[in-house]
Amino acid sequence: MKGLSRIQAIFSKELTQLKRDKMTFGMVIMIPLIQLMLFGFAINTNVRHIPAGIVDYSQTGLSRILIQTIGATQVVKFSQQYMNVDQAEAAIARAEIRAVLVIPKDVSQRLARHPTVGLGSPPSSDEETSRAIAQWVVDGSDTMIAAAIKSLRYMPLAELLNKPVNRSTPTFEVTLLYNPEQRTAVNIVPGLVGIILTMTMIMFTSAAIVRERERGNLEMLITTPVRPIELMLGKIIPYMFIGALQVAIILGLGYVVFNVPFNGGLWQLAGATLMFIAASLVLGLVISTLAKNQLQATQMTIFVLLPSILLSGFVFPYEGMPELAQRIAEILPATHFMRLVRGVILRDVEIIDMRYDMIWLALFTAIGLAIASFRFKKNLD
Repeated sequence: MKGLSRIQAIFSKELTQLKRDKMTFGMVIMIPLIQLMLFGFAINTNVRHIPAGIVDYSQTGLSRILIQTIGATQVVKFSQQYMNVDQAEAAIARAEIRAVLVIPKDVSQRLARHPTVGLGSPPSSDEETSRAIAQWVVDGSDTMIAAAIKSLRYMPLAELLNKPVNRSTPTFEVTLLYNPEQRTAVNIVPGLVGIILTMTMIMFTSAAIVRERERGNLEMLITTPVRPIELMLGKIIPYMFIGALQVAIILGLGYVVFNVPFNGGLWQLAGATLMFIAASLVLGLVISTLAKNQLQATQMTIFVLLPSILLSGFVFPYEGMPELAQRIAEILPATHFMRLVRGVILRDVEIIDMRYDMIWLALFTAIGLAIASFRFKKNLD
């Protein structure tokens, strides 16, 4: 009985302490609630409204009807029109669009020659290409995006032909760029750089100020001329070298073990990576100034980490998420780095062509550093 009384006393003490710790209690309630609502609506493997472009060499009423017919499927959303395929492929490389529909000049003749039911034996691959009405050029680095576009390959056009069509003959030719073999590792390994850096960089600095406070080291800082901004910079600079080492390990093993290509420039990758490491470290410092103990710092880190994994485009395509989830994803540094690292490594894009993502990371770092410095109080309170 005495043992039960002691257990009850400890239980009451822990419950009282939890009630007094309002932030921890709030995180216990808010983490599952917000994550459930957010991911329940945001996570969608059925990709729709993929941003796509058009290269219309025909410029006829038939080509416009064809574009409207494809748009009605809601698989793609035509947002840009280009003069030629080279311009469209450059836009795909910059991640402005994910696919482009190329309509040839002789689309009317191709549509008239399109086989009907009962044509005979299935055509060869060369015959399939010649019988295709138009061509899709797709960013194949994302296997889900590529699969969604490939689902349109045998799209029936009975309404345009006014006769039953042969479903064994493809309507569109599909060309996959950057990952024609559709290997998952090509897309996962560069994205894994962003996820691992997010985990480690935020975790390293999220408890930095809290740990100093718990160890009593802030007492020594009171008697020193160290400014808050100097303390923040001193906290993050050492970890930038650790982050660079992690990137070298991931990409090196990805190239050797999984044969992931490295098509971009090393300095381009270094610039994007250092910017993202700085943003992640600063985010950890902001968490550290908000948390009162290391448990709260860990909870806040998890609260940021889960959206960074699921909303950044690492697992599920960014285009498949609803607009609200996309707006939340745009706030996260991981979303912008995911575009940069895949653009540099897989598509050989210069970071100046993806300046929006670089500017966002720079602004995020500057604002976060200012907030962390402002919130830091060099005292014992």
